[in-house]
Amino acid sequence: MTYLLLNNIFIAIALGAAATVLRGRQWLLVGKVLGPLLILTVIFDNAIIASGIVAYDPNNISGVKIGVAPIEDFAYSIALALLMPTIWIFLEKRNK
Repeated sequence: MTYLLLNNIFIAIALGAAATVLRGRQWLLVGKVLGPLLILTVIFDNAIIASGIVAYDPNNISGVKIGVAPIEDFAYSIALALLMPTIWIFLEKRNK
């Protein structure tokens, strides 16, 4: 199984959860979380990969990269940006 396929499964689950909880302008929260997360991911993932701390099997990645970081590495940030506002709003609704 490639990283891209595995990431698509997790993003689909996160998107499904977000779609059941977030309404209207609440989706703006996803953007507010996603922007900084992607910037930090570009910086730190490139540093970690370039330093040799983390390596990816070339057979399991698409080959598309931002710097030295494979595009698949950004899926974690996307899933987090979907889930953080979703969990926050879900828990707020549950506590009312």
